[in-house]
Amino acid sequence: MQAMHPLFDLTGKVAIITGSSRGIGRSIAEEFARAGAKVVISSRKLDACLAVRDAIVAAGGEAIAVPCNIGRKEELQSLVDTTLGQWGRVDILVANAAINPVYGPLASVSDDAWDKIMGSNLRSTWWLCNMVMPGMAERKQGSVIVLSSIAGLRGNPVIGAYGVSKAAETALVRNLAVEYGRANVRVNAIAPGIVETDFAKALTDNPDIAKAVMRRAPLGRFGQPAEIAGVALMLAAPAGAFVTGQLIVADGGATIADPTVL
Repeated sequence: MQAMHPLFDLTGKVAIITGSSRGIGRSIAEEFARAGAKVVISSRKLDACLAVRDAIVAAGGEAIAVPCNIGRKEELQSLVDTTLGQWGRVDILVANAAINPVYGPLASVSDDAWDKIMGSNLRSTWWLCNMVMPGMAERKQGSVIVLSSIAGLRGNPVIGAYGVSKAAETALVRNLAVEYGRANVRVNAIAPGIVETDFAKALTDNPDIAKAVMRRAPLGRFGQPAEIAGVALMLAAPAGAFVTGQLIVADGGATIADPTVL
């Protein structure tokens, strides 16, 4: 068996990944486990978490399943406490879970929907960071990875509130990176483009959007979950040891292409 490259070795590290029962989160959990990490699978539904846990264990990895609704502070605390009870520490946090219940202009977003988007996508990340980062600081080592979006980099007529929440998350990342840098705790964000997941089906199943991506984006295709997981692995591992406070865009070049060129 080929040895793990030391720059990407997570042997013995404990990683919490929210929203990891499917899509990008699941792929990150699987790749982290393959690199030697002990992973915590978490999403709202226990059955979905158990299925991913069992698959990782069957492949020779270490994993536990802890259901959690990220919008509820007490459930986030239970997620952290259960992890600490099982493995004693948290070395890596991936804040991946997010919601986008509104598809339409900002004027169509109700007050309740706005609060739910900001609570689940931004406040929950702040809560979770506050729960795990002091322990990382005590050990003088840790990596926090927030899944943002290219929707936070430019305007969008149909997922504006989601984009605002993701832009705010990157500001949170920069501030936490400054606060915890001297404790050797790194905080970064990844901004995926359109990735083929259930979460993005409204986009990937839209033939007009698909044609636009194929025509304009330099790579001419949607992304795959494992391609985002690779970026997360770099940020979690020794390979990313000198990277903090950054937003890494992984979008096939979509945001650098000239939208007027067909």
